[in-house]
Amino acid sequence: MLKNLFVMSLLAVSLVLTSCGSKEKNQEMAAEIENAVGDGLTLELNGDSDSMTAGGLSSVYFGYNSTNLGTTSRTLLDANAAYLNNNPTLEVQIEGHADERGGVQYNLALGERRSNTVKDYLIAMGVSSNRITVISYGKERPVAFSHDESSWAKNRRGNFVVTAK
Repeated sequence: MLKNLFVMSLLAVSLVLTSCGSKEKNQEMAAEIENAVGDGLTLELNGDSDSMTAGGLSSVYFGYNSTNLGTTSRTLLDANAAYLNNNPTLEVQIEGHADERGGVQYNLALGERRSNTVKDYLIAMGVSSNRITVISYGKERPVAFSHDESSWAKNRRGNFVVTAK
């Protein structure tokens, strides 16, 4: 628990420090974060970023009805890309999720667009496309179950699952 708190604190500080920086500085900071915390984290086959069992990989979050990556999500993806580039045997599946609002088919399509947005970003950061698969669960696998904005925001995410080590 203390290690998780340290990791989250380090990420929060780095996000504040990098939010106004250049892309190169963001990438450097992401690499520093990965080097500082990536080695001691749990990395399990079929482990996922939602449960913090996917090594140094973090889930990313989206706005309502959006596939756009905000500053925080881009910074987390920079760290994820650095982690994947430093661990070339890792393969991942990106799960796209949506909140409970909207129909089943609509949210499945939205989740797929979100997972493809994350995949495209990682490929642009140098991660090989053959190491990444995508799937959408739409609104079918929430992590928060209340019916309010806070819960909905936690459910609009891209979750990383380790498919090969």
